[in-house]
Amino acid sequence: MLLGLIAPRPIYITSATEDPRADPRGEFATAVHAEPIYRIFGKRGVDVKEWPKPDTPIGKSIGHHVRTGPHAITAYDWEQFLNFADRRMK
Repeated sequence: MLLGLIAPRPIYITSATEDPRADPRGEFATAVHAEPIYRIFGKRGVDVKEWPKPDTPIGKSIGHHVRTGPHAITAYDWEQFLNFADRRMK
């Protein structure tokens, strides 16, 4: 529900394959279930229903990736955050 309250603003969600406490699959499911609310505002969300492969950024107004590795914020994560910001906030 919290993700739906953020609509229609862009949001980026990420975690890591070796960080089960972050619940990567639950984060993805949350993004998928928030998409209908974004569509009410004419926005596209993650734009997929299938769990993406690790290290594969997805999404339009709701961005998402699961990075290979442990809990951390890495240079790869920052690159994806900035790419998302460039696409959404020109």
